[in-house]
Amino acid sequence: MKLHHLRYFIAVAEEGHFGRAAERLGIGQPPLSLQIQRLEKRIQIKLFHRRSRGVELTEGGRVLLRHARHILANVDDALNDVQRFRRSESNEINSGFA
Repeated sequence: MKLHHLRYFIAVAEEGHFGRAAERLGIGQPPLSLQIQRLEKRIQIKLFHRRSRGVELTEGGRVLLRHARHILANVDDALNDVQRFRRSESNEINSGFA
């Protein structure tokens, strides 16, 4: 599973609609639908009930949504920590005396 799959899934879940989620993500609706289908195939569970006016999470989708948000928050935290470390490391001055 790739992080972009989780980002796409969260957007569809929050928007309740593939078209609005695609617009929010700045991608086309057909590629978004294809990515969600690939995710469902990969994890072998249907994530959404497709309705004529949008989508609704399945029980499995609700479970994944909770975990997906947690995973992406952890990834963002890790990246922020690494960036803070990089900034502090580059601000160090090493000096020596002979």
